Amino acid sequence: MPASVVPVLLLTHIALAIALVLPSIVLPFALPAGNASAVAGEPGPAVRALLWLQVHGSLVIGLGLAITGTGLLLSLGTQLLAQPWLLLALAIYAGNLVLAFFVQRPNLRRLLGGSAGDEGSWRRRARRQRYVSYAMAGLVGTIGFLMSTKPDLW
Repeated sequence: MPASVVPVLLLTHIALAIALVLPSIVLPFALPAGNASAVAGEPGPAVRALLWLQVHGSLVIGLGLAITGTGLLLSLGTQLLAQPWLLLALAIYAGNLVLAFFVQRPNLRRLLGGSAGDEGSWRRRARRQRYVSYAMAGLVGTIGFLMSTKPDLW
């Protein structure tokens, strides 16, 4: 594979990796800050786009991520998988995906469904989802740090 393809593959891979978790990170902040009854109506265009990406784009983005990752491995060599910083970054990303798909998505669906109780309860659940988003964003930042500094971990 020509060396000029590697930067394009890398940028595409990074963009797809971020796009896969982006809706789960951003959606809790895109919800109306007011209350559950404001969510029960028609969501705004940003929320609709994020929901569409989360529901319909996950499989396509995941496939693109696998293809670009395989392309990077083929072009850079499999010895890259022996790098501790990369293994740690991949483990963090896997944890972030688990948070996105098994914690954030189901809870966001409940929040977007409107009130399943009183307004205070809805606000507390929304706040918890934002904290999960902060944690996920921190994990993405940690991955970015590991990828840019490539520290000698062990």
